[in-house]
Amino acid sequence: MQNIDALYFLQPIVTIAFSAGLVIYWNRRRSFTRAALVLSLLAYAGAMAVKIILQILTYSGFVSRVGNNPVALGAYFGVQTVFFEVGGAYLVAVWAVSRRRLNPRDAESYGLGLGFWENAGYVGTLGTLTLLSIYMALAIGGPTAEEVYSSLVVARPDLFYPAMQALTLVGYALLERVTSLLFHFSWGYLCLLAACTARKRYLLLALPMGLVDFSVPFAGILGTLAFEVLIFVLGLGCLGLVLLATKAERAVLEKRG
Repeated sequence: MQNIDALYFLQPIVTIAFSAGLVIYWNRRRSFTRAALVLSLLAYAGAMAVKIILQILTYSGFVSRVGNNPVALGAYFGVQTVFFEVGGAYLVAVWAVSRRRLNPRDAESYGLGLGFWENAGYVGTLGTLTLLSIYMALAIGGPTAEEVYSSLVVARPDLFYPAMQALTLVGYALLERVTSLLFHFSWGYLCLLAACTARKRYLLLALPMGLVDFSVPFAGILGTLAFEVLIFVLGLGCLGLVLLATKAERAVLEKRG
């Protein structure tokens, strides 16, 4: 019986490695406090918990009404990310600033923390455990392995692609993780600055970034390569917008040392 290619383990392992590496680098070279890491976890985990509960309660009914309409599905996912992930990050930032747990110097680490928990904490860890359980189930053999294999051939045929195709998919997945980091860093940075400075324009710039999840239903329509490149470019655009919009704030922070 064919097992999944071990190359697929590269995606979650590399994701965890580069996410953790960035946190370590920021901690040693710039500024990454324990408070920023913990509070970014609070913001991310809270948002994901609300999204998961809401989707359990509403997704089936929503799909039964709109079918596979990509615009409606995109709005369904995008609006949730805007309100729960970006909005939630702002609310946690406001609370943390009011308790003097975070300040403008933590903006980079707060945004990076959101990306860390998404990529290393959720996608990376869950992906590793899922692949490992599948790999072990198929390696052991027996009736259970036959059932798992039959289900995966229908639901996830990509797990049994030849090595070169598998490596290509791993590359796309890693590019998507970099894109995720760009978006989380961007809106996390803006949300904390908005909370610290009481300048709502930063929040107004951050909220639309959550609409990146509007694109999710269009992945199959555009094709994997076009989709991943498109959202990566959008992520770079968000980062560029952050750097441009916060130039004055960053200059003040640098002068203060």
